[in-house]
Amino acid sequence: MSEKWRGFQVIEEKKRKVRSDKKRDVKPTVNQQLHECIYRLSYITNNPVKDVGVHICLAGIESKKVIELLSNSFRRNYRMGQTVYFGELEHAGIQIQKEGIRKRLTLRFVQASYDQIADLAYALDVTPSSATAILLDAAVRNTEVVNEYLREYVEENLDKNRVRELKEVLQFINKNNPYDEEITLTMLVSYLFEDFMDSTRNISKVIGEWIDKYK
Repeated sequence: MSEKWRGFQVIEEKKRKVRSDKKRDVKPTVNQQLHECIYRLSYITNNPVKDVGVHICLAGIESKKVIELLSNSFRRNYRMGQTVYFGELEHAGIQIQKEGIRKRLTLRFVQASYDQIADLAYALDVTPSSATAILLDAAVRNTEVVNEYLREYVEENLDKNRVRELKEVLQFINKNNPYDEEITLTMLVSYLFEDFMDSTRNISKVIGEWIDKYK
């Protein structure tokens, strides 16, 4: 094989690799409250909005609670692992609220993730962008999804001792909590949100200072 042909083959292989890794744009239109929620999570974790949106979507599509909620509107069958949710064409489907202020998000999914969104869209009998908007809304309303996202961020940005102390403080609060509702990390971050609106302070520093008050 000539050097020229070998070089041509390498270039073609690189082109194919780029195409297989190419991301697909999805631009869901969501209500203002959901839009602000995604932007707030972006601000809190210092991650791009598009990355936050994709993370929440993928966590939602892997959540049994989220899929079971959406399954009530499936018009076609949908498979999640070994579970098959049977769709009914008689279902009216999810009615996307179009009143009020609505804003567009731009998210980018790798092909495999986009295929999952497309499967969900087919089951719901909507477009992939509408399915993404529906999935985002359902996932954000699931406290487990958002709490897990924030927990991962906090554990990555706090040292191990601080993470351990944070867990102990939350356990103490919940053990002595006279109310029925459990205090989650999401609730704590929401409570502390105003304290790190100043761009010179981040969530890790504010949580550390909050922990010191309870030591």
